[in-house]
Amino acid sequence: MPKKYLGQNFLFDPSILHRIVEAADITHNDTVVEIGPGLGTLTKILAGVAKKVIAIELDLELYTKLKEEIEKIKSSHPFTHLPIYPFNIELIHGDALKYPYEELEPFKVVANIPYYITTPIIFRLIETRKNLKSMTLTIQKEVAQRIVRKPNTKDYGVLSIAVQYYGKPELKFIIPKGAFRPVPKVDSAVIHIEIYEKPKVIVADEKLFFRIVKTAFAQRRKTLSNSLKPISKDIKEILINAGIEPIRRAETLSIEEFARLSDLVKNAG
Repeated sequence: MPKKYLGQNFLFDPSILHRIVEAADITHNDTVVEIGPGLGTLTKILAGVAKKVIAIELDLELYTKLKEEIEKIKSSHPFTHLPIYPFNIELIHGDALKYPYEELEPFKVVANIPYYITTPIIFRLIETRKNLKSMTLTIQKEVAQRIVRKPNTKDYGVLSIAVQYYGKPELKFIIPKGAFRPVPKVDSAVIHIEIYEKPKVIVADEKLFFRIVKTAFAQRRKTLSNSLKPISKDIKEILINAGIEPIRRAETLSIEEFARLSDLVKNAG
């Protein structure tokens, strides 16, 4: 029985699951982290194409059931010494928000993430991105659209910039809500994020860069010269020096413009 408080919505359609794996571009050389394997339907498909699958499940009941199933298959499998399904699955009972991803070898993430922890999971993975190659996530459609948005669009904001600063996102396809059990209230989307070796722009002070971005979007209807007053009393002059008209609003600035502005604020002390 799916647990509502854990945001569990299971996806069983084999054609959709195979499309997700295809979008993730998994090869026999890849280590894959699956967050929330649930009943293990996607886990088994991933294990059939990856070198190793690390599946992290928070729900003890689901973890126990999947572990028993895997162990049963192992006991009847003749190739006990080979790294193939089910022997390439490492099942972990734990919180994906606390997992030490930085200790892994280069890896890719594939996950059907509960809506309520989508943003925390994305930021946790970015925070520990040392060996992270990509994320292929099934998330709420509206959130996926916000992540891929460009400047001068309504949904472009802090999340768009935060993700695009570290990686290249691409919305792969939409999954209608009717494909899940139980049926959620909204549609989902599969988004693939290729992580850059270096951020898209290099800034002198990353914390200041994101502080400026968050401050600018906190009052997105205001002009930048007004919304960024908490950053500097000389913000209007700094904006002009950055080649940015003070009457512009946050959603019109590219990541490169925010980076240029951040460096000038840094230099101005």
